[in-house]
Amino acid sequence: MKSPLLKICTVVAAGCVSAQANLNIIPTFASNITSDPNAATIEASILADISTMDSYIANNTTVNITFQETSSGLGSSSTLHYSPGYSTYYSQLQNNQTLSAADVTAIASLPNQANNPVNGTANVSEQTALARALGLANYTGGPDGTISLNTSIMNLSRTGGQNGSFYDLQAVAMHEIDEVLGIGGPGSSLPTTTGAVGPLDLFRYSAPGVRSFTSSSSATAYFSINGGVTDLSGFNQSSSGDYSDWATGATNHVQDAFGTPGAQLNLGPIELTALDVIGWNLTASGLALETGVVPEPGSLALLGFGLIAVAGYRKRSQKAE
Repeated sequence: MKSPLLKICTVVAAGCVSAQANLNIIPTFASNITSDPNAATIEASILADISTMDSYIANNTTVNITFQETSSGLGSSSTLHYSPGYSTYYSQLQNNQTLSAADVTAIASLPNQANNPVNGTANVSEQTALARALGLANYTGGPDGTISLNTSIMNLSRTGGQNGSFYDLQAVAMHEIDEVLGIGGPGSSLPTTTGAVGPLDLFRYSAPGVRSFTSSSSATAYFSINGGVTDLSGFNQSSSGDYSDWATGATNHVQDAFGTPGAQLNLGPIELTALDVIGWNLTASGLALETGVVPEPGSLALLGFGLIAVAGYRKRSQKAE
């Protein structure tokens, strides 16, 4: 779901700065986390996620995220975003990142033209963190995102006794960190079909060469970076979840729209491929995990400078199963 503006809570303590030399996620923990009797455990689990993400992303980019507790839902993220022109975004994908095999395949599936190929409008909506990584913006007016976690229904640590009906804090927090970086929920503008599209909408297909951009629950929509030839993961088409999260399948993933109780899920190859093709660079360990997922470029011949503006906050949620 979306909200036009986010009211940032007052924070009383900042988290430790990541020691990684690549991506540098700086967490700030809100007072309802720092005053929680289990604050040390909660913060340790979040910091473990941050260390993992930093180790997989090679961009020398700082991302500021506020973490807070909530008493409803499972997890949600609110993120500030920009809307550069599609041609600008296309150019930055070509020229402002280190091109991996996945990038080469993905860019080959995109037309070089003024307007985006999804709904024909001019712009692509992307998160401030991604925009900064691609050199599109240098927003420093506040956190890139705020993540809310309903810790009351979560196993706070992966060690010790586990409640099988609870959700894994690390899996939920990683899901929301992905969203601050631009995949999952904010990767699509659906259910809105007019105006700027999300980065993952550029890789949303129903069949080879056939784009899918609808909120219909009966529609086929899957993530593909070679023009729809290879289905990497189905997109959620249920209105009760985010349209750019993964659909429920035989295998559970961190970026599934609906959390799975008792499952300790880690960042996987499909999430890393999504991060890779929207503009992030992967480290050697990230590329190694991605290996085996990246398909060959599609055989289809797909159809062959906008101003950047702060548009507001978008809020996305992961639901309990």
